[in-house]
Amino acid sequence: MSALGDYFRKLKPQKTSNLKVVVLCVFTASTFWLLNALNKDNYTTTVNQPVVIEYDTEEYMAVADVPREIRISINGNGWDLLKRHFKIGVTEFKISLDEPSRQPFILTSSIEPQLSEHISSTNLVDIVQDTLFYEIDKIVSKRIQLVADTTENTLAENHDYASDIAIEPQTVMVRGPISIIERLEGELRVSLGEQNIRDDFSKLLPLELSRELGRFLALEEETAQVSFQVDEYLENNLQLEIQKLYFPNNVSISSDITEVSVNLFVRESSMEDFEKLELEAILNYNNRNREDSTISVSLNTEPEYIRDITFEPENFRLSYE
Repeated sequence: MSALGDYFRKLKPQKTSNLKVVVLCVFTASTFWLLNALNKDNYTTTVNQPVVIEYDTEEYMAVADVPREIRISINGNGWDLLKRHFKIGVTEFKISLDEPSRQPFILTSSIEPQLSEHISSTNLVDIVQDTLFYEIDKIVSKRIQLVADTTENTLAENHDYASDIAIEPQTVMVRGPISIIERLEGELRVSLGEQNIRDDFSKLLPLELSRELGRFLALEEETAQVSFQVDEYLENNLQLEIQKLYFPNNVSISSDITEVSVNLFVRESSMEDFEKLELEAILNYNNRNREDSTISVSLNTEPEYIRDITFEPENFRLSYE
């Protein structure tokens, strides 16, 4: 603007006056032309018509964004089309669905008469979209199983469950769109809120849904009592003599080793029973690997309170005479 002002100031007064008259004439002529053009009929354009999809929200829920506009071609007076382009005085067109979960779309040809009446100030030429898609599900209530989430490092190293995990209540009622409930696959995982647990566990825990699922689902219960017992396993290292079973006279092991080192973990509450065991390192010829002529070491007994058994050496090669 400053450059234009400087230009006018440099002009002689008479030239400046003539230029202003020309500009005013052009502006006036353009305005009259525009007003005259807008007063004419039979213009055609394409605009977005706001729509509202209505349904019983007590029985159904949208699980994805529903259409909010529909593209239409209209014909009419220039002023009317201009107002529709800038959405001046434009009202939403309501589309009512009785059972929206039966099919995920509506053909726009079925709403053409009502839409034509709705935009009666202009003429509906065509609905550009032939189909409106939506995802609206039936709302149901379903009881699902509560399961403790032990996917992370729930227990400390060398610890194990000494009992089943008890959850009270065992199930929870969930309400929401059926397709969202089906994502849970019949169970809701309860986070223990702790890792590396070493002692017996008993806590009242909140029942929570992920942020995504929480937008659609509601739980009847808010908490559940989760409890279980924990045992520590103590490491033990033993030296055991090798005992050979069912070896033919012409078969031996190609080693002078007579003992193996055994490392294992024993449940702390069963240490007294473990100390009474008479453990032996067994080489059972019937359990040999026929492909590579090796045989692995095993214990003569493995009660359930022993775990993580390792041997050094772990196996031997057989020698045939």
